[in-house]
Amino acid sequence: MSDRKVWRNLRKLKHLSGAFAGRIPFNIGTFIFGALFVYMIISILLYLTADHITVYQVTAGPLSKNQTYTAMALRNEQVVTSAGSGYITYYARENSKVAKSGVVYTLGTQQQEAAVAQLDEADYADLRLSMANFASYYSDSNFYDTYNFKYELEGSILQYTGIQADESGNVPQSVNGSTVYTADQAGVILYSIDGYEDVTEDTLSPDLFDRRSYRKQSLSTSRQVEAGDQVYKLITSEDWSILIPLTAEQTVQLSGRETIKVNFLKDNTTQTGNFTIVTDADGNYYAKISFTSGMIRYAQERFLDVELVTNTQTGLKVPLSAIVTKEFYVIPKDYVTYSEEDGTAGFNKVVEQGEGEDPTAEFVEAVIYDEDEENYYVDTSTFQEGDVIIKPDSQDTFTVEDTSPLEGVYSVNRGYAVFRQVSIIDQNDEYCIVETGTSYGIAQYDHIVRDGSTVKEDDILIN
Repeated sequence: MSDRKVWRNLRKLKHLSGAFAGRIPFNIGTFIFGALFVYMIISILLYLTADHITVYQVTAGPLSKNQTYTAMALRNEQVVTSAGSGYITYYARENSKVAKSGVVYTLGTQQQEAAVAQLDEADYADLRLSMANFASYYSDSNFYDTYNFKYELEGSILQYTGIQADESGNVPQSVNGSTVYTADQAGVILYSIDGYEDVTEDTLSPDLFDRRSYRKQSLSTSRQVEAGDQVYKLITSEDWSILIPLTAEQTVQLSGRETIKVNFLKDNTTQTGNFTIVTDADGNYYAKISFTSGMIRYAQERFLDVELVTNTQTGLKVPLSAIVTKEFYVIPKDYVTYSEEDGTAGFNKVVEQGEGEDPTAEFVEAVIYDEDEENYYVDTSTFQEGDVIIKPDSQDTFTVEDTSPLEGVYSVNRGYAVFRQVSIIDQNDEYCIVETGTSYGIAQYDHIVRDGSTVKEDDILIN
């Protein structure tokens, strides 16, 4: 080939390569973007085709919330009427205990204020505490309590005047020209009535529990009374009870109890009372819970919001769908031994040697999940079926082959499924309560697989 032809061919190749490069230019940014796009497509496809699990966070508490009810309080209540006419001044503080022959009120021919002694810091502290408690429990729906509190506060201040008894314990018959009246018997004094004072379990009816028609009348708003007018109410016994209307289903659920724990929602105080179920004339069922203390805390309340503490089983709450079973080797307790180095539990496994050599015993550390009176439950990863172990300080042997299931859940705290043994103590249709503090168990706030059938042990999980 001549030199002229060679040069002509070189010019053609150069022309072709330049034309090709112009059509498909190489750009490093375009290449990286394309690679990332392909990676994202593959990742999305893997995510859409992978099996996903739902994780549940373990919580502590009862299996279900206790039911709340509206209860009606019944007490030994005595309405006292005025023994005379005139302007009345109350001296006993409402919702306080008054002794027999203790001063309650005075009656005079003209309206007057009682002389008040100088209050000290302790007196002021009591008044501030009373006002703080009223503010804490105040509700717009019970505005009339404002007036009750006004007279209660007034009574508290008047009480500090201290109509003093003489050395023999007798109180004066008159003060500042007004006649002094005392209580015929000891009790807790109230200055309101509501018409429920004579209600007993024998006179129950569903209408009594209609709070919309309930009315309370204050007796301390009137400054002038006539003989025979109702002036105060006295609760004469610490024994009291609450009544709760029940449905047929609730009656069945609560029947058979002799005592029950009650949580009073007003102040979150819990008290245990004697429990019975009573009926009215029409066959309606009511729970009657009787107490021998705590009456004064709720003496001003006819209706109380209460919680009957019937769900007493507490523990770790998990879904029933999370419960799975796993087989474990069952090995007699007599065969367990302990490492001389760190004291860990394990078994002496028989290891066959070469031909003509005696077998030897090799210590194998074991993960013991549970036990009963005679056996340990050992993780199946510890041995192969048919392995032989030897009893310490003996020539007795045991062949590892029998298994038994244990209940548990799959923990995902480490990003893969780990079996954790649980012991169920109570359950309903959806959830169960398991014991806390068990070996190889779960703890509050652990994350477990909600549906245990969707994974296997040691699966790496994608959320």
